[in-house]
Amino acid sequence: MGIQDAVKLRILQLCDENNISVCKLATIAGVPHTTIKSIMYNQSKNTGVVTIKKICDGLDITIAEFFDTDVFNSLEQEIK
Repeated sequence: MGIQDAVKLRILQLCDENNISVCKLATIAGVPHTTIKSIMYNQSKNTGVVTIKKICDGLDITIAEFFDTDVFNSLEQEIK
């Protein structure tokens, strides 16, 4: 699994935990629906930190909480 898949999975997990749709997440995070859609459909190759921070702010979590999951902890190193 790559970083983009991990971001997508984490967003889906957070939406499930908060009982909201991805569209609702975009609204509460102040992120364009097209941005979230591009993440969900693997059209975005590099989700920016600003976008992730907005998602975190919308969900009232920290960036550390966003990334502190098994999904991210198990990613292989990109550069060896």
